[in-house]
Amino acid sequence: MSGLIFNKPWIPQRADPYVYRHTDGMYYFTASVPEYDGIRLRRSPTLAGLAQAEETEVWHKHDSGIMSIHIWAPELHYLQGKWYIYYSGGDKDDIWAIRPYVLECLGGDPINDPWVERGKMKRAEGDPFSFEAFSLDATVFEDGGRYYYVWAEKVGVGAQISNLYIARMSSPTSLETVQVLLTGPDYDWERVGFWVDEGPAVIHHDGHIYLTYSASETGVKYCLGMLTAKEGTDLLDPLNWKKERWPVLKSDYEKGIFGPGHNSFTVDEQGNDIMVYHARTEEKIVGNPLYNPNRHAMLMRLRWDKAGRPIFSYDD
Repeated sequence: MSGLIFNKPWIPQRADPYVYRHTDGMYYFTASVPEYDGIRLRRSPTLAGLAQAEETEVWHKHDSGIMSIHIWAPELHYLQGKWYIYYSGGDKDDIWAIRPYVLECLGGDPINDPWVERGKMKRAEGDPFSFEAFSLDATVFEDGGRYYYVWAEKVGVGAQISNLYIARMSSPTSLETVQVLLTGPDYDWERVGFWVDEGPAVIHHDGHIYLTYSASETGVKYCLGMLTAKEGTDLLDPLNWKKERWPVLKSDYEKGIFGPGHNSFTVDEQGNDIMVYHARTEEKIVGNPLYNPNRHAMLMRLRWDKAGRPIFSYDD
């Protein structure tokens, strides 16, 4: 893992970082940029090399209408032989009308080949609710040959609550099943500033699926929670998921790491598990935390205990 730095700014001012290692061994990186105005990709033969890799904008926001503001949390996935980017965006005339959208690459090179818009993610027949309200932070994962889509969506009248939902996919751009409520902000540590669960990420290990997510407002109280399910079970049954009572990762004032959240998982060149996450290095935030640019992409060694559960630790 030569050249990697842990729990320190790795790629500055990149929030919601997502790293994908392709089947040819190449690493790809994308994230929310401070301007929230487009989607940029980096590529490198090594994980460490992403920090200095050239960054290419592959898609830019619209001048007006949908997808014209708040372009958030892109993820790059390779499904059924094609490249897709899942992301969220708002409307300049209604900036919080955030919805999930999909891009498809027309070639095999996601950086140099053209991308086309496939529109808003399509919900299943008989589902009148999904993506009708503030919806964002979608991720995709596979289990038993089936693909699942997990996202955050706000519900309620007046002050809204952001829950996590799951559905099975029929294609890279459509859902097969109606939404299932996976979890909501049940505990006090998920309710600081706003009642929020968002930013899901998935890793498989030792027959289990671990789904991390981010909770509370985007300042120093932002933290990671976790759900666990067994591979091969009915993942659309919430009873098959166990929720941790306490956050699995939170701010560490002594180490100067604040508001860890919105992570993804990858491996280094030796196959060791790595968590990619964003955090701040200052406790006091200047201005609105949402628009402060100083959320930095960081790396963490992911270790496993004797029971096969992940250990999230700032100790290198």
